[in-house]
Amino acid sequence: MKVFKSWLLYAIVTTIFWGVWGAFIEIPEKAGFPATLGYVVWSLTMIPCALFALHRIKWKIEIDKKSIFLGSAIGILGAGGQLLLFQALRDGPAYIIFPLISLSPALTILLSVTLLKEKTTLLKWIGIFTAITAIFFLSYQEPGASDGRGYLWLALSIMVFIAWGVQAFVMKFSNETMKAESIFFFMTITAILLAPFALWMTDFSQPINWGFKGPYLAALVHILNAVGALTLVYAFRYGKAIIVAPLTGLAPLITIILSLLIYGVMPGPILIIGLILAMVAILILSI
Repeated sequence: MKVFKSWLLYAIVTTIFWGVWGAFIEIPEKAGFPATLGYVVWSLTMIPCALFALHRIKWKIEIDKKSIFLGSAIGILGAGGQLLLFQALRDGPAYIIFPLISLSPALTILLSVTLLKEKTTLLKWIGIFTAITAIFFLSYQEPGASDGRGYLWLALSIMVFIAWGVQAFVMKFSNETMKAESIFFFMTITAILLAPFALWMTDFSQPINWGFKGPYLAALVHILNAVGALTLVYAFRYGKAIIVAPLTGLAPLITIILSLLIYGVMPGPILIIGLILAMVAILILSI
């Protein structure tokens, strides 16, 4: 496979897998399996993906100080951001939180242009800004009954926005000196190490579904996220961060289409605009 095409394949796999993951992620939670426990299950699904990746490089992991630091930083920024998101959603309105954090590719692009000196064509820049606009529309949620308690949720949301934007940048930066497989290995380790915090955040006084629709179904769903995370590392290895970040950020497009087909959810005008913009962005960025 040619390098200049492989990044696109990996990015598309990430977008599709994360989109499908998003369409089914709520099923275990609605069945009585908390999202925090879902995080624990997700961290465990990272293990088989990490083993596959390490097998590809014959278990030769970079263990120098720089590699350990960068790999761990990527993992903490990603998994830690997920835990902060759980806390933000407890008190804050999802219709503000999700559009805010969905703009994290903009931070990745800013860092990549200023620090990595990445460049691209005018047409690709049009595609990048179209994608970011589409991500915002696709992440929009209707206002709920509550606008949130206090403003801690807003601070946490901003922290998630920064964490995920910086994570993608560091992932691209690390690929210059590290194997993608080593990066994913450290992502897996840090995700597992943060699992106790997810357990601490779980309200075990509430009924928990330990049947098939609980941890087992959650594992089947979260393995999609884990595989997508692995292919994302490969996408950043071969592709420019300023293109990979907004392209993979269009995963909600797949989620909305699947939700429409499976659950009969009819998108409103804002989501329809997002769908149209997303399709235009995908066409431009994949040329």
